[in-house]
Order: sequence, then C-alpha cells, then structure tokens
Amino acid sequence: MSSRKPKLILVYEPEKACFDRLISDGYPQQRATEISSYLAQSTDLALEFDALAAACEARGLAFAPVALDDAADVLEGEDPENTLVWTLSDGIAYFRGGAAPALARLKGLRTIGADDSLFALCQDKFRSGAVLGALGLPVPQAGLARDGKWLVEPPASAAGWFVKPNRLGAKIGIWPDSRVADLGHALELSRRVFAAYRDDVVVQPYVAGRNVRASFLGLTPQVGVEALGVAFVDSGADFQTMADSMALYGETGEAAKAAGQYVEPELVAVADLQPIADVRIRAIASQLISGLGLRDVFSVDLRVEADDTVHLIEFEVCPGLPCFDFRAYCRSQWDLELADAMAETATSRLNSTSPS
Repeated sequence: MSSRKPKLILVYEPEKACFDRLISDGYPQQRATEISSYLAQSTDLALEFDALAAACEARGLAFAPVALDDAADVLEGEDPENTLVWTLSDGIAYFRGGAAPALARLKGLRTIGADDSLFALCQDKFRSGAVLGALGLPVPQAGLARDGKWLVEPPASAAGWFVKPNRLGAKIGIWPDSRVADLGHALELSRRVFAAYRDDVVVQPYVAGRNVRASFLGLTPQVGVEALGVAFVDSGADFQTMADSMALYGETGEAAKAAGQYVEPELVAVADLQPIADVRIRAIASQLISGLGLRDVFSVDLRVEADDTVHLIEFEVCPGLPCFDFRAYCRSQWDLELADAMAETATSRLNSTSPS
C-alpha cells in the first residue's frame, strides 16, 4: 500500500505556449491570437490555482497544476495508486491537450474524463458527426470543403447551410456571414477559412432553434444523467462568431469587461420552458455515455426548436470549466463553487476502488 499523499494533477496548455508555437509555424499575429484564445480557460483557471489547492488540501489531496510541455517529465515519477490526472484542454491540431490523457495512460495513471481516443474525435467535427450519426443520434448531416473544393458535398437544404471550421475550436462560424443561402458562398467561406486558419470547413444544413448547453460533472462515479444541467444559452445572436467568443474569456474577455462591452448570456433551464425537450436531451446524453464513452466531465451543444425537435451539434470532453455556464451549473446542481466541485470530484475518484 502506497504511503504517498493522494494527488490531483491538472494538465493545461497555456495560451502563450500555443501562440508562440503558431507564430513559429508562420501564422500572422492576429490569427495566432485568435486561435490561442480558445485556451483562455487555462488563463482564467490559473487565477484559481490557490483556491483549488486549498480545496484539495481540505480533502487530504495535494494539487499540482502542470503546463502541458512539462507533463511528460512530471508524470514519469508519479504513483499510479494515488495520482489522478485531469486534462483541462483537448486538441490534436492547433492545440495539443489530447496528449495528456494518452501520457497518463502510458504511465498507468488514473484520469478524469473520457479516454484519449475521444479527445481526438471531438476535435474533428466531420468525423465525430459521422460517428454520432452511426449511433443514431440527431446530428445534422455534413459536407466537407477544403480551400474552395468539395471533399464531400453537403445535403440539400431549403433553409440554407451553416459553415464552420472542422478542427478549430467549437461550433462558431468565425464570421457573421457563416449562415449561407447558396453553396457557392459556402465554398468562398472555405477559401477564407483555409487562407486564415489552414482548416477545412464543415457545411451542415442550417437548423433553427435556440442554443442549448448541457453540462455534466460526476461528483461521484455513481452519478448519471440525472445530474445533467440543461440550459438555454441566450446571447441575443443566432450563433457565435470568433469576435463573440474572444469577448467572453481570457485576456480579451477581461478587456471587454473593463470597456463595458461584456454581456454574459442568459441561462434558462430547458425543463422550465420545454420539459419534453429536456427529457429528449437527457436521453441523448445517456446514449453518449453508453455508446460513445463520455464520463466524469463533459458538455454537449444542441439546438432546440419550438416543437421540441432536438439537434445535436457537438460534444466536448473538456468543457470550459471556468466559464460562466459551467460555474452556474456547479452552483445549481451541486451547491458548490468551481474549486470545491473539482476537488470533490477528484476525491471521489481517488477513493473509488474502480479504475477511472
């Protein structure tokens, strides 16, 4: 039996490390700033490392935040019996966080969250959409374009299409004209995305409805979809652009707050307004847990129409923990602030006899 103190290791990729690497790869400064801004949760959560350390200490755990570039060396000497690795950010292309759970598995260490294969899948929207469709989930069909050429043509759509990067970030459309009425415009957007970010674009039929975020944190291993927090996220816009995203988080978010330009989207429980849609979303989450392997901590983005039709847009294995919506979820579901919710989750996993 090991006598070492149980430890939570939080692996994170700093914005600056990503920015510097992108600059060295030849990206213009503005594009490198935009891309690295997706790691703003690392910047935001770093302000709470002391609070996390205190929350862990109160539960008998040591806490060690580790920058991704240092993770291989740090994990080398850790005790498999008493060490838990929590990866803060994913990534296989612009970001590299997907390496952390793979490293932990290589070292025989337990982890919080999905296995490393899903860290790669969730970052490729076209491939993940194909897998979700094969599971029978209500994800829009998609085409794929690269620099003005179709790799896979999208299905017909009377409502037009939505164009988004395939591997960069989340569901955002980058520019305000990302909802298009003709496929020629979609191909033009693919040229712009390729020139700016070197990425393909996913082209999906536009689906109507309100944006919904479903958040999950399994405070104990026994927790199921009953603990899912399902909320409409109303920002006043149909979809999020790159500029909208940058105004919410990290250093650019702080600047927006200082300038009085930050408006936090409103959260409204779906169950309060459309209980049938809430039930359907929980059934989707259950399929994602059983069929895909999501666990411990994740989020799901959806669109819900007025008639309770639900469209699954994407899943995230590394939800934005310090973001307003996940904090609100921790308070409403668990009556805990973020640091305590994370420390409590880690404690329950380290005390569990089943492997993570």
